[in-house]
Formats: sequence, structure tokens, C-alpha cells
Amino acid sequence: MTRGGTAKKFAAYAGGGLSLVGGSIGLIMAEAQLARRQIGNAEGDPPAPSGWYGHGRPGPALKIALIGDSSAAGYGVDSVEETPGAHLASAVAEAADRRVYLASVAKVGAQSKDLAGQVDRVLPVEPHVAVIFIGVNDVTHAVPLRTSIRLLNAQMRRLRAAGVEVVMATCPDLGSMEPLAPPLKQVARVLSRRLAAAQATATLETGGRSVALASILGSEFQHLADLLFGPDRFHPSAAGYARMCSAVLPTILAALSLSPEEDQAPEYDRGEALLPIDIAVLEAARHPGASVEPVSDEHGGGRGRFVQLRRRRRQPGTDVEAPAPREDDVQVDIGSVDPGATATADSGGGA
Repeated sequence: MTRGGTAKKFAAYAGGGLSLVGGSIGLIMAEAQLARRQIGNAEGDPPAPSGWYGHGRPGPALKIALIGDSSAAGYGVDSVEETPGAHLASAVAEAADRRVYLASVAKVGAQSKDLAGQVDRVLPVEPHVAVIFIGVNDVTHAVPLRTSIRLLNAQMRRLRAAGVEVVMATCPDLGSMEPLAPPLKQVARVLSRRLAAAQATATLETGGRSVALASILGSEFQHLADLLFGPDRFHPSAAGYARMCSAVLPTILAALSLSPEEDQAPEYDRGEALLPIDIAVLEAARHPGASVEPVSDEHGGGRGRFVQLRRRRRQPGTDVEAPAPREDDVQVDIGSVDPGATATADSGGGA
């Protein structure tokens, strides 16, 4: 597709975006080309975080699959300890006081169409939880919303059918990215927030949990932009990835039944509530790191399209460790898992 065709498709995908921002296709094309030059090409493999964590801790090991795009892979960081995978695996190992095997197959530039291949690679590991970061490249490549959600839904259903808990970190608000200028900024905001809401709904309908990232970029990242954004002002810095992981971690712990005792029951005075799914999704987008989760049996399960809006407390920071590359290095036996099968993140263009 030509650049003009891409811009027209991007504008049409906004569902009236041109009338919304009062701009023209030509202006959007110019802004998109300028943004591409500022961001550059996201190429190369971040450090691979797959491997064993929790050195010296007992078994049996917990297994985590990390799936998605550069937000999951950690594009732009210099060391494996700075990757989202290392942050999450180290924190889960500490919270559980158990060893953790992380299978990271996140790919720089991945779109929802790439999830099938990633799920193929992690299912043999038999993960306890799969954490998914996807959506930015669907927006920037003008993938139709229905297509994105159909592809995501199919892979979440595969994971859930295999008994895997799913935590979906929904598409961030691209309107908060500095390289995007009006009117492209407004169009990107509409598209990314619409996709995030649809992702959250699809996740809940398959029995997973979603965490809203849009409000994190709109508040914390904007207030601390120099610290939390990387040099391209589009991808997070190492500190930004750490902040992002701290928002997603409480929901991962909940999915693994590892929440601290004080965080297990909903606290209504903190804004947590039992809400219809559509209202809960919109409300979660207003609170950084808020999650939307299925209603558990002890909190009134079986209430149809009602779900829990949770604003779980962030956990104290933990020391991030580098992974041990082989099972033998930590003396854990969780079956015939081949870390080498999932240790390498593929490269690609995009976010």
C-alpha cells in the first residue's frame, strides 16, 4: 500500500477521525511521515529474558509466557535486567518464594496477526499465566478493529482452553506520544483507546484479566516524560518499562492466586466495584493500572456480564535478576521444557 493509501486507511479507520480533528488527509500524511522520521525504525533484538529466575528458591516452578510486541520485549534497553520479562519474573519469584521459568516470545513490530505463532511456541511450555502486550502496531498499520479483536480473541481462547490464565495489558494511548502532532495525535488517541476498550472486553469474555495502560501514559508518563520515555520519545526507557511492569504485576499475582492478603477482597472505598462490563472497561481507562477481572465465586460469581473493577496496590520494588539459561543451573524439574525453544525474540520493524 502506498503512503497515501495508508494514510487514507488510517483516517477511515478512525471512524470519522477527519471530521473529529478538522484536518485533511494530506496533513495527516505529513504528520505521519514526520513522526516516522522522529521515531526511526525499531529494529534489532532486545536482550532475551527467557530462562529461570528465583535462584536459591524452592520449587515447583511457576511458568510465565510473555507474548506481544516491543512493549513486552523491552525495545531500547541495554541489559536483560532492564527488560519487562526480567522485572516480572523476578517479582513473581519473590512474591511466591518459588522459582519461575519465563518463556518470552515477544517480537519487536508484532501485530495481532503474529500472536498465533507466538502462542504456538509457548503452549508446549504449559505456562500457568500468559501476559500479552499488543496493539500499538495494529493502530500504526491501520489494521481494522474487528480484525485485531478476532485475532486476539482466537489466541486467548486457545490459551484458556489449555488452562492458562491470561493477563492482557491493553493498547496504550498513542495520543500521548510526543512524536505525534495534531491532527495525527487526536486520530491516534481515538484509535488506540477504541482498541484498548475492545481488547479489555474480549479478554473478559474469554475469562482473562485486563490492565489499562492508556491512563498510565496519559498521567505518569506525561508528568515524568524525561525519565520514563526513551530517546525516541515513543518507546519507554528502562525506568518506563519498570513503571509499566509495576502496574501490571498486581494483576499477574492475582491470576496466580498470589495477591497479598490485604489485596484479595475488593475495597469499595478505593473505587473498586462490581460493574457491567462496558462501564467497568471505560472506568478502568480513567485510573492508571486499574484492572478488570471476572467475578470470582467468593465475590458473587455467575453474574452474567458483571465484572470486577480492581485498583490493586502496587508492590514494593524487587531486585531484578538475570535468568539462568538452563534448568540444571537451578535444579528445578518441571518436565521436558526446552528453554532454547523460546529464548530468542525475533526482530522486526515497528513498535
